[in-house]
Amino acid sequence: MNARHLLENPTEEHLLLRQMVQGFVREHVEHQAEEHDAEGRFNRALFEQCGDLGLLGLTVPAELGGGGMDYLGSVVVHHELAKSDPGFTLAYLAHAVLFVNNFYQSANEEQQGRFLADVISGKKLGCMCMTEPGAGTDVLGMTTTAQRDGDHYVLNGRKAMITNAPEADLFFVYAKLDGRITSFVVERTNPGIHPQPKTPKMGMRASLLGEVMFDDCRIPVANLLGEEGGGLTHMMRNLEIERLTLAAISLGIADRCLEVMLRYANEREAFGKPLGEFGQIQRYIADSYAQAEAARTLVYTVARDCSPTLRNRIGTDAAKLFAGPMAKQVADNAIQVLGGWGYCSEFKVERFFRDAKLIEIGGGTLEAHQKNMTKDLLRAQKG
Repeated sequence: MNARHLLENPTEEHLLLRQMVQGFVREHVEHQAEEHDAEGRFNRALFEQCGDLGLLGLTVPAELGGGGMDYLGSVVVHHELAKSDPGFTLAYLAHAVLFVNNFYQSANEEQQGRFLADVISGKKLGCMCMTEPGAGTDVLGMTTTAQRDGDHYVLNGRKAMITNAPEADLFFVYAKLDGRITSFVVERTNPGIHPQPKTPKMGMRASLLGEVMFDDCRIPVANLLGEEGGGLTHMMRNLEIERLTLAAISLGIADRCLEVMLRYANEREAFGKPLGEFGQIQRYIADSYAQAEAARTLVYTVARDCSPTLRNRIGTDAAKLFAGPMAKQVADNAIQVLGGWGYCSEFKVERFFRDAKLIEIGGGTLEAHQKNMTKDLLRAQKG
């Protein structure tokens, strides 16, 4: 048993989870990825199969119908799914992490009883509404508001670039109530919520992105999550697993591109010898391997030191800050090794290159991670 195996599978439970997802990817995910990317279409049936496997509530305790796994287990699933279909994996993340994990951590028992079973089974699709047209990284600049009106809250505003929004049934919404960020669960059937058609985008096309309009959207007081003004705590707590799983998607992209690169360099000949014997090609392959291995060590090590009760902002920021550009670079290297064939769709690396770029932006830009990490490091140095 080598060091990488132990790093990625610290327990038998993690290994069995990985093997199950690998089998699911081979049988159900790989063959549909190109079609759904080309059509910009979310595979709802595949999503429901994830529910059948118990993947949609992976971090929810077993007594509530979930998988009872830790954050490293979530990294395993995102890593393996992304080797085949990063776009679908992003939709999975938006549901399983941004909605289900966040909702479970923030909801009371009555709310868990109303909503958890449907989102864990895949009967209902969830999303998280934070970003706005004029407020992305500047979260405190959001302008969506909530006002108390008797036994209801009334929401007004606009959210943008929300993964899963065009088809979502449930929305984890952040809005300002008396100037304080507050969390709500909003149902698609509530009056005044208007999800918009999908927004066309560069990559991750198998997940749908869209705007959500709130026009005097009335939701019952019972849909307040936690306390009034408690939304910022919910947001910061869930950002850590979001960064980790986005970094895991990057690692999956890099692993797949390296696999394609190696196979092509072994099989393709130029000037009478295998492509892999050329020094320029060796540089792309060796650098890609080293970068991916460094990211693997960082992501899986940080995942061991992160949980709902163990905060690790600097570690999760570092994991995503390193893994995001790494995946894009490895995908770019793969395109270069394959030459014209890499630029075409047959070998799939051009899709992985398009998908990789999202990780440098979504879930916190590279610049936001650099700012956060520097603040934390300077604060720690002062003691």
